[in-house]
Amino acid sequence: MARNRQYRLGMYEKFMPDTLSMKEKLAFCRQAGFDWLEISIDESDARLSRLDWNVQEINQLRRDMEETGTKISTMCLSGHRKYPLGSPDASTEIRSLEIMMKAIEFADALGIRIIQLAGYDVYYTAGNEDTRNRFLRNLKKASIMAAQKGVLLGFETMETPFMDTVEKAMKYVSEVDSPYLQIYPDIGNLTNASLIYGKSVLEDLDAGKGHVIAAHLKETVPGKYREIPFGTGHTQFVDDIRKLKSFGVRMYTGEFWYVGQPDWQNTCTEAAAFLRFRLDAAFQEGIDAE
Repeated sequence: MARNRQYRLGMYEKFMPDTLSMKEKLAFCRQAGFDWLEISIDESDARLSRLDWNVQEINQLRRDMEETGTKISTMCLSGHRKYPLGSPDASTEIRSLEIMMKAIEFADALGIRIIQLAGYDVYYTAGNEDTRNRFLRNLKKASIMAAQKGVLLGFETMETPFMDTVEKAMKYVSEVDSPYLQIYPDIGNLTNASLIYGKSVLEDLDAGKGHVIAAHLKETVPGKYREIPFGTGHTQFVDDIRKLKSFGVRMYTGEFWYVGQPDWQNTCTEAAAFLRFRLDAAFQEGIDAE
């Protein structure tokens, strides 16, 4: 960007329509005012299939990054919703670890620094002590896989009670006790959790001091977690970013979605401006923002 800022701002891939090629997404990401693209590997067959790309496809994406000047620095790995690490089904458990290994190899090939993990033991079924134990066991395996490639894993704080706070995420970070398993929280989700538990976002973030590697910047309203336009919710961006800054966090990703809006390009550009204004204020670059 034009200014020499102390932070970097990423863009979540899903804000753009899937009709765009990866090169077009990378180019628009930079044009809209973001520094890097966060690639999505969700539970859909189309996005999971990216983990099976051949050398030629990987090399093409590397060229696309070089030609557009936009890196893919982070990955949002939510494919474990369908194939959870805590699944009691043997074939699903095997598939979950296969996805984990392939995601780490994919990240290594593209220079992706951080993989954000969804904080679910299971998603579509009820969890219990067995699913939690399996989740922990497989997290330990995943952390070893990540260590072999030097790729960081970070828990996203989610919208379900299993891991909707940093404090809950820290339980597993402490149990695994690996420098390669940390926390990549979503401050919008934390804002809703603060209403449930009566602990402020800032207090909850303190539980993860020294273990937060990046953060999702997302707008929420009470009880709703997705597709809330920036500036219309209750997320306290500046205060939360100031706290994260005090921890040494310098990578922030704007999370929002394309839902068919015809003016999505303008919405994206406005989102980048909204987030940069608040990031600049939090980093004390002479701007005052609420």
